[in-house]
Amino acid sequence: MTSIAGKTVLLTGASRGIGVFIARALAKEQATIIGVGRSHQQLDNLTTELKALGCNFIPFTCDISNLSELPILLNKINQIVGDVDILINNAGIEIYRSFPDYSLAEMQSVISTNLLAAMELSRLLLPNMLVQNSGHIVNIASLAAKKGHPYDSIYSASKAGLLMWSDAVRQELADTGVEISTICPGYIAEQGMLADTGIPAPSLSGTSQPEAVAKAVIQAIKKNQAEVIVNKDLITVGLTKILFALWQFFPKFGDAIYRRIGVIALNKKRRQTKNYSNSINLLHK
Repeated sequence: MTSIAGKTVLLTGASRGIGVFIARALAKEQATIIGVGRSHQQLDNLTTELKALGCNFIPFTCDISNLSELPILLNKINQIVGDVDILINNAGIEIYRSFPDYSLAEMQSVISTNLLAAMELSRLLLPNMLVQNSGHIVNIASLAAKKGHPYDSIYSASKAGLLMWSDAVRQELADTGVEISTICPGYIAEQGMLADTGIPAPSLSGTSQPEAVAKAVIQAIKKNQAEVIVNKDLITVGLTKILFALWQFFPKFGDAIYRRIGVIALNKKRRQTKNYSNSINLLHK
């Protein structure tokens, strides 16, 4: 069992959504948290909340999709805090479109934020972890990494890439003392990108609470788990795993299930919601 107490954790996407819940869970574990996010105000709010609980939370405002700024960010962190023991790549954005309607800039933004930033932060931090013979990288992927979501293809591609990259590098790091875990949440109630649209998840798909994702992150670090699916309520984790395995052999059966439970209809609606459009505008400011 790995202890988180006293460890320095770099958490991206800390200013909103699931990131806030992960930060709270890390605070309970007595970690020093470096919170990176786009919103200065939301980071300030979280800083006030966590410091009132006695947590050492250090905020950094940064758009991690600007990959050239990441070495500068890590240099600042190193000067103020020192070495990073745990990296949690949580930041992510989602843009709903029919595939031909995506602009190149939109595709680059999603892939840079969701995939390349996680890779680059890990690439920059891994050498010191390897010297120390310890460290942990946690990547927040999605069930969209397991089965592509129509009208959300770039997000699906970015999360599938994150999952497979994690799987490959985990094998490279065997016996080094450095671990990699991937968390694959399904629909999350009340927080994050689903909540931004104002449209509820399909009733048959099941939803999880954001606290469940935060708990999965903590357990993945403590138990050195390779991959964790978070999808409870109407569809259990066990059944979800069976379905995804089955769909590898019968992809069109998976397509039919997605139509039946309403994934395609949901994403069609998501393309047109006012709340969703506003959230995308905020992401690119």
